[in-house]
Amino acid sequence: MGSVRTPRSLRSAAVRKSFDNNFEAASGKTVSAVASLIAVASVSTGAQAQQSSLPPVTVDAPKERPRPTASKPSPEQVRARTALRRAAQRQQAAQAPSANAVAPDADPYANPAAPYMANRVQASGKFPEPILNTPKSITVLTKDVLEDKNATTLKQAILSTAGVTLGTGEGGNAFGDRFFIRGFDARNDIFIDGVRDAGVSVRENFFTEQVEILRGPASSFAGRGTAGGAINIVTKQATTAGNFYNMDTTFGTDQTKRVVLDVNQVINPTWAVRAGGLFQDADVAGRSYVTDNRNGAFVATTWTPTDTVKVTGNYIHTELTGIPDFGVPYYRPSTSTTAGGPFPDFGVNRNNFYGFVNRDFFRTGQDIGTINAEIQITPDLLLTNKIRESRSTQNYIGTLPEAPKLVDPLSASTLSANPQSRFQVTDVFANQTEATYKFIDDAGFRHTLLGGVEYDRERSSIDSYTGLSSELTTGTPFSGSGSKTDVSVFAPQYTNLPFGIPSLTGKPTKIGIDTVSGYVLDTANYRDLVILNGGFRYDDYSIKTSTVGSPGQQSAEFLIPNFNLGLTLKPAPNGSVYVAYATSANPVGAEFDGTSTAYGGLNPNLPGGNNQIFGPEKNKAVEIGTKWELFDRHLLLTAALFQTTKENAREARNVGSAAAAAPLGCSYAPVAPATTVSCITAGAAYRIRGIDLGVGGKITDKWSVFGGLVLMQSEVTKSLAPPANTNLYNSNVGLPLANIAHQSFSLLSKYQLNDTWELGGQAVYRSKIYGGTLLAANQGTSIPSYWRFDVFAEAKINKNWQVKLFVNNIFDKRYYDALYQSAAPFVLEAPGRAAYVVISARY
Repeated sequence: MGSVRTPRSLRSAAVRKSFDNNFEAASGKTVSAVASLIAVASVSTGAQAQQSSLPPVTVDAPKERPRPTASKPSPEQVRARTALRRAAQRQQAAQAPSANAVAPDADPYANPAAPYMANRVQASGKFPEPILNTPKSITVLTKDVLEDKNATTLKQAILSTAGVTLGTGEGGNAFGDRFFIRGFDARNDIFIDGVRDAGVSVRENFFTEQVEILRGPASSFAGRGTAGGAINIVTKQATTAGNFYNMDTTFGTDQTKRVVLDVNQVINPTWAVRAGGLFQDADVAGRSYVTDNRNGAFVATTWTPTDTVKVTGNYIHTELTGIPDFGVPYYRPSTSTTAGGPFPDFGVNRNNFYGFVNRDFFRTGQDIGTINAEIQITPDLLLTNKIRESRSTQNYIGTLPEAPKLVDPLSASTLSANPQSRFQVTDVFANQTEATYKFIDDAGFRHTLLGGVEYDRERSSIDSYTGLSSELTTGTPFSGSGSKTDVSVFAPQYTNLPFGIPSLTGKPTKIGIDTVSGYVLDTANYRDLVILNGGFRYDDYSIKTSTVGSPGQQSAEFLIPNFNLGLTLKPAPNGSVYVAYATSANPVGAEFDGTSTAYGGLNPNLPGGNNQIFGPEKNKAVEIGTKWELFDRHLLLTAALFQTTKENAREARNVGSAAAAAPLGCSYAPVAPATTVSCITAGAAYRIRGIDLGVGGKITDKWSVFGGLVLMQSEVTKSLAPPANTNLYNSNVGLPLANIAHQSFSLLSKYQLNDTWELGGQAVYRSKIYGGTLLAANQGTSIPSYWRFDVFAEAKINKNWQVKLFVNNIFDKRYYDALYQSAAPFVLEAPGRAAYVVISARY
């Protein structure tokens, strides 16, 4: 109790001196200085300290003792001193940033040692296990994959990935990012940070960290739709890991001039801000008159006031403008013995543009604001709430090159240049509240239990333009709708006609969707040997639609339950084998951009007595697969067998009388010269099955690969159409489905030659795609298969600067992205060869 110990600071000083064999005592001057500091501190404590009645304390400074004679250290002392010095060096090396340290702007979900390989997906609550242990096919395009693909839009990234194809704005639907995953339309199954992005848009990648493609039905994870899968865009977030200042400047042979900025600033240890900007001015290789200009900005912030609270937020603004490309005409001869195809394959110049540069335009924009709060109530209980407000606009006038009139010679053929216009504004408010609870049950399973509720309010206004005719005084005049019927197929002659200013009709169609959802998901891991997962989701989905100035109005409500089950076995720490089952549902109007019953929309103006509001399409899927991490766990290999079936599917039936139309719920009102009417019915079914192979990561320290192979077979298994009818849409049983590349392959590979140079390339293959709508393919129209090859080289000048050279479509292959199937089909032509130089600065 009465003992007095030396202050810690003085004890440590004495210890340090002892290691140097210098046992010098503190001098009188040192003690006097310390006493002076104590006196100053005592004065600054305030009046109460000054009024203390304690007696003064006198400290006698110790006398300096003579320094002992220096002696040679013993071997034991040398070894001890060397060991201490090495320990200090190791500690300093551990604290200093290493050459292999993860940069603050690195993809947080990718393997730092193999950036082509993703370890996890963003939705860690719904998918708590690594991708290796998740019973689902998941393809993740990491930040490095996107950069090496030179994919500046979601479309470019997706179209170079196996198992995904592009659709068009058929039936009056919006032209935008319309993808087919495993053969199912997924244009409204695109998410941004886990929240559905309902506005059909064209999405830039300058704010994107990585792109996740979740294959197979996912309604219990994501809600309505998602029959073939879902796409999640992970946005860039602010980080407190460090500051960085990045800039990428691109110049291309297609007149591309592009600048992207990305800056992260740590304000203090708990708060960081990240901001970025985009500017692009560009043409499109191999396409005359088409332009692709873009502007955008984003800002994100991360605030962690305590260890248990984290708040993130971001705002994204994009605007894409230019002259749209609605493709080239399709050559379909009248004789069945002659194969048809896109007109450029029959001698037409691939650069031909069939629009009107003084009329056609597009302006696509998005404004998205999100706030996400996380509170760690206990070490095992996490509460999160994400709120989103967004607005998307699709504003365009384009020209469809349709209905070619074939003559002899073929070079004298003409087509109808028909306008396609839209002004669509989509507003979305969404709120997701989730609780994640981790616990261990009596059997030893580690559970990650997630429960959540979600509310989505989606509103869209869809209008179109009038005044699309030119004051043309020669030749065949424009029709009242703005069509021109004598445009030369081989040499379009009206490209630069003058046009007035078009105006909106002022009678938009209004669509409103309200969805209230509840869901529970559980993942149970038993000693990393057996992993069980399951989930259930219940959606209360309601839709209303009307047209301004028209009495027509339709509404529908559906209560939609869905679930998923999965079993994963771990034969080794680096491998898994799994089986999974899942369901999903597509209610009417879920795609949100269609106003036609024939394309999944809800028509607000159905004629009296019609009953074209069908129940949801039901989807079921089973998948058996395996995943392995090889080469020091730097390469992920995946393989899966899958089958998805759809019931209550839509199909078209041509009827030739009012008596035949009435039982089907549609009216018989053919438009001359037609004598039949296409009626939409429900109750058909089809099946898609296949194999899905994937690879991503590093084979060696210098060789990176990313790619996949998907082989599918599709078939109509049930049809209500009369088999005896020879109409195009009938006798559907056994036919394949439209808009599917049944075989697709992609491989991105690069090799590090030395510390300065890397070389890489990409190969993409798509098999033939048949045209068609709804149920079965129209095997009379198709776009051919193709191979496309890209190459790139990268030079790291120093730690701050690098230069990349890309050559896309190096053989200038003429190929097509999508086929618009109608009575007058046309195709979307892909860009030609283009080279780009990207100069990057990293500070």
